[in-house]
Amino acid sequence: MACSGDDVTDPNGARLALDAGQTGIKLRFERPGVSPVEEVLPGVRTHEPLLPQLAAAVRHVHDVSGTPVATVASGVSGLTEEGADASALLSLVGSLGAHRVLLAHDSITSFLGTLGDRRGAVVASGTGVVTLAVGRELVARVDGWGNIMGDAGSGHWIGREALDAAMRAYDGRGPETGLLGLLRDRWPNAEEAYIQLQGDPDRVRTVASFAGPTAYLAAEGDAVARRICLSAARELAHSVDAALRRVAGPGQGRPGDGAADGSGERPDDGPDVSAIGGVFGSALIRDRFDALLRERYPAMRPHAPHGTGLDGAATLATLPEGHPLRAHVAVASSDG
Repeated sequence: MACSGDDVTDPNGARLALDAGQTGIKLRFERPGVSPVEEVLPGVRTHEPLLPQLAAAVRHVHDVSGTPVATVASGVSGLTEEGADASALLSLVGSLGAHRVLLAHDSITSFLGTLGDRRGAVVASGTGVVTLAVGRELVARVDGWGNIMGDAGSGHWIGREALDAAMRAYDGRGPETGLLGLLRDRWPNAEEAYIQLQGDPDRVRTVASFAGPTAYLAAEGDAVARRICLSAARELAHSVDAALRRVAGPGQGRPGDGAADGSGERPDDGPDVSAIGGVFGSALIRDRFDALLRERYPAMRPHAPHGTGLDGAATLATLPEGHPLRAHVAVASSDG
């Protein structure tokens, strides 16, 4: 995604921040002298063109408020290079008063909302998962490749492993586990479960819905559920490690090692890391995730989220010159 256009926020104009995900489009509308207004609209439909959906959200705010929307800044789940066409979105919302549009992948807005201007890594694991690391100069995204090709350690990944283990127990191919009971709670006839699941238009979320009960069983001592949760923690830690190594840069080693030429981080300075999303509601997963990262980065500094993806979207328009993420934000402006 390329950065172009004017990067100065209009202090006198109304600003709309969007955090556009599949479960909902969160918005924050700010006008000078008026308290911000927040709302949640229906989520992005991935099988339909993206930009008209974002434009519809802008039009909704314009129509309800009766106010021109000068700046639109949006973080979008699963945003592709082709979809990050800020100029096309500006053409759709220009009649609503917009003169500046910013678009970024939601991994960027999650990072900004969680760690702000720090350097480090943020892993967001809910139904899917994506990790973003930011170094002094480099940016690395790891995973976020969807439930067919990736999303290792996500809620869907845990649910898929749980259903597989349940059917192995049913067949006698695997050890007994309470996961089979969870499956039967949803589909009493286990042999027909796969047919009903494949025909479920909301099957991704249905599979992911087994993640929470799996974590509960793991905490209660179910050996199979525990193995799945520990494997999820290992996948998530591996993604963070991979991202941090990629942004360390040539000759800098991994964060916390320092560089022989003095250009690296301080030897006692570990990376800032934040883990967000529903999967980390499991103490077992979070504790194992932390332990695995500390084996590699003893001085790692864990951070609770400082804000949200919506906060991150709101800051897109004010990213300073030279910030590593600035080149990954698509910007279009009617002002030149």
